[in-house]
Amino acid sequence: MAARSRFDAARPAAGPPGERMATNRLTGARGIFRRKPIEDATEETDTGLARSLGLWQLTAIGIGGIIGAGIFSLAGAVANESAGPAVVISFLIAGVASAAAAFSYAEFAGLIPRSGSAYTYSYIVLGELVAWLIGWDLLLEYSAIVSVVAISISGYFGYLLGQFGLELPLWMLGAPGTEPAGVPAGSYAVDLFAVLLCLLIAFVLNLGIRSAARFETTLVWVKVALVVLVIAVGVFYIDPANYEPFFPFGFEGAVAGAGIVFFAVFGYDAMSTAAEESTQARKHMPRAIIYSLAVAMVLYVLACLVLTGMVNYTQIDGESAFATAFADVGIPALGTLIAVGAVISILTVMFTFMLGVTRVWFSMSRDGLLPGWFGKLHPVRRVPSRITWIVGAGSAVMAGLLPIHQVAELTNIGILAAFVVVCAAVVVLRYRRPELPRTFRTPGMPVVPLVGIAFSIWLISSLDPTTWWRFAAWFAVGLVLYALYGYRRSRLHPGAR
Repeated sequence: MAARSRFDAARPAAGPPGERMATNRLTGARGIFRRKPIEDATEETDTGLARSLGLWQLTAIGIGGIIGAGIFSLAGAVANESAGPAVVISFLIAGVASAAAAFSYAEFAGLIPRSGSAYTYSYIVLGELVAWLIGWDLLLEYSAIVSVVAISISGYFGYLLGQFGLELPLWMLGAPGTEPAGVPAGSYAVDLFAVLLCLLIAFVLNLGIRSAARFETTLVWVKVALVVLVIAVGVFYIDPANYEPFFPFGFEGAVAGAGIVFFAVFGYDAMSTAAEESTQARKHMPRAIIYSLAVAMVLYVLACLVLTGMVNYTQIDGESAFATAFADVGIPALGTLIAVGAVISILTVMFTFMLGVTRVWFSMSRDGLLPGWFGKLHPVRRVPSRITWIVGAGSAVMAGLLPIHQVAELTNIGILAAFVVVCAAVVVLRYRRPELPRTFRTPGMPVVPLVGIAFSIWLISSLDPTTWWRFAAWFAVGLVLYALYGYRRSRLHPGAR
């Protein structure tokens, strides 16, 4: 087994000052741009986390993060409002852009088998300050995604319970101020379903990565089976006339739709944070990233073709597209099955992104940028249980008390910023250290990563200014915390203790 590096959890929090200064000289950077030596991060050593995830478990986690309720609702909304039948082109454009970033993640995952994903990659290539900002960003973004999907699942739960004639008290059905038309203002107190789901996922993750991955894998394959069933049944009700005109909003409409559905084609980035829990990270992680995106894209494309073939785009229900479509062709029972599929889809998304945020936080604590207390592993299950419960509780508060649109605004800009950093870093490292043993190499270097950067910047530029201000405020808080704590407590700082 390879020797353990000083970044492994089993070693003391910091080595002698001379050793750390030598490390800084080796990386060629000092101060806020000091970098982790990549030689210490390329071996699959024992870092304390339990290595038990195989290729297909990793792939399932990736699929779980990519395919959410969007396949049942987002596709219909974009077809109805932006792209028409060309929504399939929207998904293909978004898929190509997402693949540009996925290839960059895959190259890093095959080279650096460490948890933390974009945070760890940027720490090694671009320096500590960039790593801090991306890590701090992902703590908010991933937590917000967990909350957003928890809120959206609550509505599906209400639908399913309504099928059985169950009526629940109004106070537990939503966040304050989110009452729909017909419900008296002040009736809602908390979205109890969303709160409980956040805590449930935290509980599952605390069971240990082997048990948690078994739970996720089972739900993912059930979800995939349901989507395949919907496609297989729907294909018999396609009317080719519904595909005319294919571009009712012009090709520009399909491009605009790609900007919307882009947020349904990532999730592999959160899966890559689990590298230290993979049995063969350098071999399996790149494959899992590519496989998960490929499976998701095939299902998205087929589902879009079936939906727009069954129903004219002008008549697609933007909120319950498939359920309405099957009701129109005389199979309303599939609507309930679709609601079940949507619930399962959302649960798997919550799992993937809560796993992601806890592993980024763990990595930052291990590196000294956040207090080491957070990163303490459970002695038996070998998971960061303290962090997991904190994230579960924080997500539950956001999900239970905030309107979904306020939480959703926090999820977009940060993920895109991480994509920009990873795509840029893979180019820098390829030319700085071409001799490193990569198990996967991004094709079309540097064009493919540059496509990922360009598409991400384009989407960032289209976001609401309010999102920019909130993002800037979060970064400002992070910079203050880094200046007061992280900079001097970093394990690369010469005076750290």
